[in-house]
Amino acid sequence: MTRDDARALDAADPLAGFRDAFDLPAGVIYLDGNSLGPPPRAVHARLAETITREWGQGLVRSWNTADWIGAPVRVGGKIARLIGARPSEVVVADSTTVNLFKLAAGALGLRPGRGTILSETGNFPTDLYALQGLAALTPDRARLRTVAADDLPRAIDDDTAVVVLTHVHYKTARAWDMAALTAAAHARGALILWDLSHSTGAVAVDLNGAGADLAVGCGYKYLNGGPGAPAFLFVAARHQAAIVSPLTGWMGHAAPFAFEDGFRPAADIRAQTTGTPPILALAALEAGVDLQLQADPAQVEAKGLALANLFVGEVMARAGDPALTLASVRDPRRGLHVAFGHSQGYAIVQALLAQGVVGDFRAPDIARFGFSPLYLSFAQVWDAAATLAQILATRGWDRPAFQARAAVT
Repeated sequence: MTRDDARALDAADPLAGFRDAFDLPAGVIYLDGNSLGPPPRAVHARLAETITREWGQGLVRSWNTADWIGAPVRVGGKIARLIGARPSEVVVADSTTVNLFKLAAGALGLRPGRGTILSETGNFPTDLYALQGLAALTPDRARLRTVAADDLPRAIDDDTAVVVLTHVHYKTARAWDMAALTAAAHARGALILWDLSHSTGAVAVDLNGAGADLAVGCGYKYLNGGPGAPAFLFVAARHQAAIVSPLTGWMGHAAPFAFEDGFRPAADIRAQTTGTPPILALAALEAGVDLQLQADPAQVEAKGLALANLFVGEVMARAGDPALTLASVRDPRRGLHVAFGHSQGYAIVQALLAQGVVGDFRAPDIARFGFSPLYLSFAQVWDAAATLAQILATRGWDRPAFQARAAVT
């Protein structure tokens, strides 16, 4: 493909107008929205309103007058539209890790007599760490078992309480067939818990269509909610009356402002919330979600896959470095990021950064690039591939400054 071909694709792109809705620095090709989405322009005014009028003028009254108290359910209901859920099945709360812990513990309670939490070897580390912690906390009740992805469907057995999987793998970008895996779990009497952190706002998700039980996801990637944005969780309506959260905070109480000594869980999705919601962070997240809801999900996924395919094709055709390997799948059922393996992966990412192309590195050797459809153009992706090929051809990564590891990679 030539650059003119890429520009022609941009001219026909139905999502091209969304780029102006983001506050991106000039001269930067941002291929790291799969780690941290850029700020929507609307977030500046939204935060200013929250700080100046709601907090500054309304003060504590804004819990009622600005409906701060309803924000977790309100924003959760909006996210529900992106993941094939009912508004009453999603709430914004805590972090992805905390939510995963809560729902995995709740799933164990829904399956008494079963003790295995089943996951995939190489799943995102925080998910495995949270599950390890849950198993260590309840050694007489639960154990974590991990198996290779290819072996996982056959590993679901009569002791499996819950299968915990990341829908789109953080390195390979492989996407599970959600409906098929959910059906396989249910056939053996197990529940399934999906991590949607690399899916929501990127690829099509239909939790209720797949019959999913539980799900979690973050707000700072494709939803563009800002660094450390609060996460969300999904509990299918059929489980809400019976599932019990191990973290019983006051916001999960049936009547938080009754200030009772004993905990009575709310009868709906609010029972999965814990402490006071972070209102400023919720305001930023809501601005990102509102923007995402303006786009056609089918067009978002289609463009993202086309951008990823363009990048892979151009890099593989131009790179000429036998040390470079494609570490992500080329399957049509995949997420919107691409991973390349190279022994100098970290230095390559730093060399790209020095030329205005922002990606990220995942140990031990993965240079990873995300293709967020709302603000990236085909010409930008073509330029990024050309820059990567030039760095590889000239060993542009071979400088001491590019070898020094920062705290965050």
